[in-house]
Amino acid sequence: MTTAELKSHGVFYFDVISPWACLMDHALRNDPLPITLERRPVLFAGLLNTFGTKGPAEIESKRQFTYELCTWTAQQQGMPFVMPSVHPFNPLRYLRLMLALGTTPEVVSVVFEQLYTTGCDPDSAQAWQAMLDRLGVTEAEAALRMDAAEIKARLRENTGQAAEGGVFGVPTICVDGKLFWGLDSLPMLRAYLRGDPGMDTPAMQAVGKVRVGAVRNS
Repeated sequence: MTTAELKSHGVFYFDVISPWACLMDHALRNDPLPITLERRPVLFAGLLNTFGTKGPAEIESKRQFTYELCTWTAQQQGMPFVMPSVHPFNPLRYLRLMLALGTTPEVVSVVFEQLYTTGCDPDSAQAWQAMLDRLGVTEAEAALRMDAAEIKARLRENTGQAAEGGVFGVPTICVDGKLFWGLDSLPMLRAYLRGDPGMDTPAMQAVGKVRVGAVRNS
């Protein structure tokens, strides 16, 4: 790809388990990036296993603070948002269904809205049926499409490719080989896309030369 082609395309890596991914989806709908953005579901647990890290929900105090901060951030930005009544939950069927339906922006947003504006239990039959109704898909059709071997393989491939590219968390947007992780990285990403000179200051260049000092013993 040419430089122009690279900067005209990005990949949005996400897992519906992440409330931050929901907030980023909402932010991107309100103020889209000036590039083509591919939405690519991954399994966050797979990334955690690859890098040997813990998710926010696996540390109780961090879990509670994350929920509070997501809710506060949404309120500050005027986003409709309510944490699910059960979290974390198993995201696999939601991820596979989105892949089966083409992972369009519309499908992704419907899933996020069902999970993060209704206060539902994502593992419940009621929440699943409500989402299928919103998508206009029958339960039988959903089961047939999302249980296909190629859909399961694609989710594994997405997760593996993300990890190979250094994606360590969600949500992350990758443009031109550069990673922009989290909702708060959106201003930095927008600056990069418009060629902001602040992205190439001596201080920014020095970041790549920082050496590892002390290493924590496992």
